[in-house]
Amino acid sequence: MADISAPSFVGKVALVTGASSGIGREVALMLAQSGADVAMNYWTMPEAAEATASEIRQLGRRALLLREDISNQHAVEQMVARVAQEWGGIHLFVSSAVYSDREPFHTANMEGFKRTLDVSLMGAYYTLRAVTKVMLAQKIQGSIVIVSSPHAKIAFPNCMAYNIAKAGLDSMARTAAMELLPHKIRVNIFYPGWTDTPGERKFFSEDVLQQAGKTTPAGRLATSEEMARGILFLLDERNVFANGTTLVMDGGLLDLPHWSKRGTGDF
Repeated sequence: MADISAPSFVGKVALVTGASSGIGREVALMLAQSGADVAMNYWTMPEAAEATASEIRQLGRRALLLREDISNQHAVEQMVARVAQEWGGIHLFVSSAVYSDREPFHTANMEGFKRTLDVSLMGAYYTLRAVTKVMLAQKIQGSIVIVSSPHAKIAFPNCMAYNIAKAGLDSMARTAAMELLPHKIRVNIFYPGWTDTPGERKFFSEDVLQQAGKTTPAGRLATSEEMARGILFLLDERNVFANGTTLVMDGGLLDLPHWSKRGTGDF
């Protein structure tokens, strides 16, 4: 009989970046609910990070708050070393931290453009690099999920830096998966759909978000909980044959036509 039970991460140490809100927060909580101790990296929303850490501790798991700007390579290396030293290693890593500005590329503020690349692409690389070194040094057969986006495939306007960052993450993750195959460290990519998160309020009002959700093939925005379940599927060691692949949970955005939610072939 197939094992359809919830994943168990008892005895595992997880590091999640961008863990103070949205998808990262839900991943941190679900990992704790499944038995993992969770190191939570964040930069903004410190009160929300503290509240999430408190929830994790109430579940009987350890939570370690790590307020670090992941665009700083030295800070990232110190952060990862601290987790490994205090908790004995890192078994699971989810790269979810992100920054994005939205402007036409030819008039974009270059500070914001570079910040998007520094956090969303280079920050993910710095953390992946440091975590991999820990896993290799301790011979941990770990699992890594890089949260990318349909932006890696669709050239959404006014999002050039973010589009570049997400496309780069895909190539980074697949290369890492190839190089880590001999060490039995899995690296996978996750594409979330348009998700109802606090970060979306940087760009859209509540009313615009709700109306925009109705235009997607799914007819609504995704929830962070739904997206976190997909990420935990990839982390689960029972799904060892998922390696170097991309799990898409975007409500049909990439593969279904814009009129599909009407259930007809009429344009």
